[in-house]
Amino acid sequence: MELKKSLQIINELGLHARSAAKIVGLAKAHQAKLYLKKGEKEVDGSSILSLLSLSCPQGTEVEARADGADAESLLQALTELFERKFDEGR
Repeated sequence: MELKKSLQIINELGLHARSAAKIVGLAKAHQAKLYLKKGEKEVDGSSILSLLSLSCPQGTEVEARADGADAESLLQALTELFERKFDEGR
């Protein structure tokens, strides 16, 4: 099953190494394949370097796409991580 969801990066520091590592951790904990897209560029959500190449400051909209058996669970966990500002508190 393939699902998509638009998400906004709301944490003050944007998408950086620690937040990218948390996304990768979620991706690797699920069977579904995760992709994040900004504009026309789509990258593998299980690669820190690929995620960082999107260059996403605070306020950036990205589209998450999950494809696989547990896609819904993966997107739910990812949504919660974004809403918690990657557990950074700011």
